[in-house]
Amino acid sequence: MIKMNEVYVNMMNKVTGMKKDETGSQTLEWIGIAAVIVILVGVISTSMAGATGIGDAVVTKFSDLIKSIGGN
Repeated sequence: MIKMNEVYVNMMNKVTGMKKDETGSQTLEWIGIAAVIVILVGVISTSMAGATGIGDAVVTKFSDLIKSIGGN
């Protein structure tokens, strides 16, 4: 029975140590941020496709948005 208690205590110590170990969490956060940035760049480039310049595309998109809000 004493041996069983020792095994249990050792196992619990290892599990508790694994729960406290957060060595990869910051890396995962940076990967998530990078994924969001890549998605945003993709959406912006897709929405501006077909325009002659970035300025023209932005003006056109905002004009379309304002027209759709105003109902014109």
